[in-house]
Amino acid sequence: MTETLSRPTIGQLQERAHGDGHDYANGSPHIRHHSVRERVISGVHTLVGEVIERNGQCRVLEVGAGHGTFTDHLVAAGARVDVTEMSAPSAAVLRQRFRNNPNVTVVHDFEGKEIFRSEPVDAVVCISVLHHIPDYLGAVGHLIQRIAPGGGFFSAQDPLWYPRRSGLSMNLDRGAYLLWRLGQGELRRGLATRVRRLRGHYDETNEADMSEYHVVRQGVDEVALQKLLEPAFHDVEVQRYWSTQSGALQALGERFGPATTFGLFARNRG
Repeated sequence: MTETLSRPTIGQLQERAHGDGHDYANGSPHIRHHSVRERVISGVHTLVGEVIERNGQCRVLEVGAGHGTFTDHLVAAGARVDVTEMSAPSAAVLRQRFRNNPNVTVVHDFEGKEIFRSEPVDAVVCISVLHHIPDYLGAVGHLIQRIAPGGGFFSAQDPLWYPRRSGLSMNLDRGAYLLWRLGQGELRRGLATRVRRLRGHYDETNEADMSEYHVVRQGVDEVALQKLLEPAFHDVEVQRYWSTQSGALQALGERFGPATTFGLFARNRG
C-alpha cells in the first residue's frame, strides 16, 4: 500500500523558504534598493510619530519581520514592538539581534495564529507579508479590530492585483524577474517557476509556489483592502510603485515603468 504524504502547511513552506542562512536582502527590493527601502522607512517613522502624537505611545505589532530590518526603525521612531515570525531560524536571529532591547518582544508564530489574538495595539505593520497569507482580507479584518482608537495600519511591498494590471505591466514585471534570475545564475529555476505559473499549475509541496501565495490568487487586491480599511480609519492611502529585484532595472522602472507593487497607509483609527 502506498503511503500518502501529508501536504506541508504554510508554516512549513515558509520555514523551508526562510531557513538557516537565508538572505532576505538578496531577492527583496525593499531591502536591496535605496529608493524602495527609504519609502518603507519613511512610512514607518511617519506612522509611529503620528500615533505617538495622538496616543502618547505606540505599541506596534510587526507581522513577519524577517531578520528585523525595519524593526530597528520602528524602535528608533519610539515604538514598543511585538514581532511575529513563522520561520524558527528567523525568529532565533531576531531574538539574538534584540536580546538586549526591552522594547522588542519576539514570538515564533509557526501556525500563523498570533495575529488573531485580542490584545489591543496602537499600530500594525506588515512589510512584504500580506501576499504570503492565503486569507489576507480576513487577517487584515481581524487586525483592524485590534488597533486602538487613534492608531494606524501600514503595509508595503505587495504585488498589485493581476487582473487590474495592464499586459505591459505584467510582461515588464516578468521580464525583469527573469533577467534578475539570469544574473543570479538561476535562469532554469526562474523559467520552471514561470512556466508553472503561466499554466496555472502550482506545486503545493514547493515553497517557490506556495510561500509566495499571491501567484495562486493573482496578486493582492489593493482596492478590496482599501475598502476594508476605510470604514475604520479617517484616511486610507494606497501607494502604487514600481519594484523589481534588479538594481539597474529598478532605476529604469522608477522612471518609465508601470506600477507593479503597492503599500497601504491607514491613519487615525476611529
